[in-house]
Amino acid sequence: MKSAVITFPGSNRERDMMRALTLITGVAPVSVWHADTELPDVDLVVLPGGFSYGDYLRAGAIAARSPVMSAVKRAADRGVLVLGVCNGFQSLTEAGLLPGALMRNARLTFVCKEVKLRTETTSSPFTAAFEKGQVWRCPVAHHDGNYFADPETLARLKGEDRIAFRYAEGTNPNGSIDDIAGVLNDRGNVLGMMPHPENIIEPLQGGTDGRLLFESMLHKVAA
Repeated sequence: MKSAVITFPGSNRERDMMRALTLITGVAPVSVWHADTELPDVDLVVLPGGFSYGDYLRAGAIAARSPVMSAVKRAADRGVLVLGVCNGFQSLTEAGLLPGALMRNARLTFVCKEVKLRTETTSSPFTAAFEKGQVWRCPVAHHDGNYFADPETLARLKGEDRIAFRYAEGTNPNGSIDDIAGVLNDRGNVLGMMPHPENIIEPLQGGTDGRLLFESMLHKVAA
């Protein structure tokens, strides 16, 4: 699986993501700078976590208007897989590739801890290797992870099976509506999620639960 990882000023998880992709797919990702206007020919584009542009204005708001985002939108329209993690999720909502918004955490504090996620759908390229309802461990590290969507949007996400993950077993760390931790676009090829699956893929990180997300994408591309 060929992949690209975009770096914005203030990103800090791009190397973690590139290591995860290299370990699991066997192919090193291409690093793409935010000012680039084209993407390489890849199967997956990743917007990693961090604090792009210092989270000025709103988290992800300036990154969403970077030159590279026009290329990301074109890739998504072609059916290329696009994954946004943490700040990447925020940027995808700001860019209009995903519905809803990420607001300040309910207690207005930065949260860095492990949570539990429940897989709500297995019908996406990102979740096919999971079992529906499977609960797994994953770390979070964010200040603006409180997902919000209006009632109409929330009903549509539920009705169209576009909620990928929810915080499980009372571990919602930020007040996200309906415990939502990750959502899909209407085609199912764009996923945004706040937790960091790239940080729980090998024993040195304390577990391997996050590998299934990467293996799902790998199997989809190889099919």
